[in-house]
Amino acid sequence: MENIDIICFGGIDWWYHNRNHFDTQMMRYFGKQRGNKVVFINSIVMQKPKILGGTNFLRKLSRKLKSIFRGLKKVDEGFWVYSPFSLPLHHIGFFRWLNKTLLKWQLARVMRKLGINNPIVWVACPAACDIAINMKKRRLVYQRTDRFEDFPNVDVETVREYDRKLRAQADITPYVNKALYEQEVDECKNAIYVDHGVNYHMFASVDPRQDIPADIASIPRPIVGYFGKIADFTVDMHLTEKLVDLLPDKSFVFIGEQAADCSALMAKKNVWLLGHKQYEEIPHYGKCFDVAIMPWLKNPWIAACNPIKLKEYLSLGRPIVSTPFPELEKYRDVVYEAGTPEEFAESIEKALSEEGSELVAARRKKVENATWDRKAEWILKELFAENNES
Repeated sequence: MENIDIICFGGIDWWYHNRNHFDTQMMRYFGKQRGNKVVFINSIVMQKPKILGGTNFLRKLSRKLKSIFRGLKKVDEGFWVYSPFSLPLHHIGFFRWLNKTLLKWQLARVMRKLGINNPIVWVACPAACDIAINMKKRRLVYQRTDRFEDFPNVDVETVREYDRKLRAQADITPYVNKALYEQEVDECKNAIYVDHGVNYHMFASVDPRQDIPADIASIPRPIVGYFGKIADFTVDMHLTEKLVDLLPDKSFVFIGEQAADCSALMAKKNVWLLGHKQYEEIPHYGKCFDVAIMPWLKNPWIAACNPIKLKEYLSLGRPIVSTPFPELEKYRDVVYEAGTPEEFAESIEKALSEEGSELVAARRKKVENATWDRKAEWILKELFAENNES
């Protein structure tokens, strides 16, 4: 494949979020190819500002400003990260125009500096819709890995408008959720279902006896663990709290940012909330889990999701207990499914009693070929297939 330049409007902030997302993993792969230039544009704020959010609002504002003031940073050979300035007011017509103008000017400066003229434009954040569609580009990719219209505190109609435009004009729209793909395939110019990938070697190769993090080393076993953001639109907090009470002899460990009210969990004696960790540290925490859990809510966001942590848990070889959701269907032979706190507790006990090397091997085998590199190669092949040539 010839050298390519990519401008990616990312769905996260590179500096403050874990980098296991679809867009970050794809860009890492493309940036590793000699001669390529990749610019990861940190997420453009879509949520309406909650000024009355107190310390949480101030924390987010401070973090975003620090990200913007970093400017354009080279983080690896052929890979740059940039945080543009924009206002979280896409639902107001004038500010949508102003953001588009500001973003166009900032992006032009970055592209001139790096000598990028006709890039592939990759959109993981729908708020980049207008600038992405109108800029000069070689191809347009719209990453439909989440239903952002169901994201908390966004202007639903504005996001839906962005989504419709992008699906209609993108040269390729990768999906990771089969049900969402089947629902929208006829509304896309060219949709493909690729599923999520995983850093299989990074998780499967960790030694359970070495490099155990200090803050989990002394926690009593068995450990029931969860890593990822604890958000009130994804995690069923009521089920989780009840589950902890049903299993007082188990230690419950949560790794990740607390975006929900966790005060009830924190008050329980058999719960440890260890906070956010760097992505490279996650396997060393996960290897300490005796059982990994995914206690999801039942809502449109979860129905359209495909959690990467499922494949990461499987790569670790850990037994998994999860509430049901559509993408779990093809993993039911290696995952315990539970709908109520009582069923969840029973499944955890069963998972602990059934452990063995054959089960560990079966879980790993399920995802050993689902690497991010394979996903990226597939998308490139589809993107430059003869029938997609402009």
